[in-house]
Amino acid sequence: MRHSIRRALLAATAMTAAVALAACTSPSTDGGDDGDFEPLTSIKLQLQWLPQAQFAGYYVAQDQGYFEEYGFDDVEIVPSGGDIVPQDALVAGDVDFAVAWVPKVLGSIEATGVELTDIAQVFQKSGTLQVSWKGDGITSVADFEGKRIGSWGFGNEWEIFAAMAADGLDSTSVSITTQDFSMNALLDRDVDAAQAMTYNEWAQILEVVNPATGELYQPEDFDVVSYEDTDGAMLQDAIWADTARLESDPAYADAAVRFLKAVTKGWVYARDNPEDAAAITYNAAINAEAAFPVGPVHQLWQMNEVNKLIWAGGGFGLNNKAAWDKTIAGAKSAVNQDGLNLIEADPPASVYSNEYIEKALAELEEEGVVVDGTYTPIDVVLTEGGQ
Repeated sequence: MRHSIRRALLAATAMTAAVALAACTSPSTDGGDDGDFEPLTSIKLQLQWLPQAQFAGYYVAQDQGYFEEYGFDDVEIVPSGGDIVPQDALVAGDVDFAVAWVPKVLGSIEATGVELTDIAQVFQKSGTLQVSWKGDGITSVADFEGKRIGSWGFGNEWEIFAAMAADGLDSTSVSITTQDFSMNALLDRDVDAAQAMTYNEWAQILEVVNPATGELYQPEDFDVVSYEDTDGAMLQDAIWADTARLESDPAYADAAVRFLKAVTKGWVYARDNPEDAAAITYNAAINAEAAFPVGPVHQLWQMNEVNKLIWAGGGFGLNNKAAWDKTIAGAKSAVNQDGLNLIEADPPASVYSNEYIEKALAELEEEGVVVDGTYTPIDVVLTEGGQ
């Protein structure tokens, strides 16, 4: 069954391109059962949004020379302002790896039959919120009925529908209202509850001056529903690879491990040096061809909140079966206003693998890199406009 977020991928053409790309890889040496292969030294990573601290680990790896350390002469980080769907770019062979939310990729896999593998689950928790004005009576998912619930669309609405399904609510009982990537819809009361990420739009509204007080809005001015606290929570930012290419091309599989080693070090650096990592990302954003206009304080808030989603108690990047089972259950139960499901069947077993991240972590440990650790949040004082 197709649904609104499933883009019209030409699956046969895309998979042919991916196979052709794998077939063009020339062999060199790894000493393994797959024979010799020439290591990949140039790769592309597709992001799912514009440069910001949501992706700090990748920019840090580039800035600190971690990609070069692990044998890459050139790593191109490709942003998207919504004009590029990460999993589409990966299937088409335009990039080698992609960062995308799990439910969005699940929809693509079922709709088109493409094969993609989550090789590192970077975000361990959902960062999605639904924010409403204090006193408007929206303090839980059960209060969504009859309300205008804001969403950006593009697959970001599926946590809403999964949470509603878990509460036994009919998806047609709410009006899903498209909002832009700001909190203007809530400020202008065009929605009753706006979608927000802990690391982005939640800060945006707290960077606005309350005309009634002349000071910035405060958290107590709002009610917040966190999807992480509901049965609708889904896994978000993950690093995806081409499944067939992993299985058939030893050079690509080798590159996946080296790439994960570099980005793991990037995220460890961001955990231990959040101010510096935020500054690195801000510098990347202001020098990019396109970037969302946020200031350095906002980037620091983002870095602080993103670290909380990554360093949640488990090993870095490891896929947790319980979290996957919850995500798949939510994806199967979610029904949108048109009566369409995100997915109807379980995805193939190849949809995620810990093989590559575990190898990367083991090799980093042998090199003396300490990956295990927790994040101690810093105190970020927001300013008007995040400047």
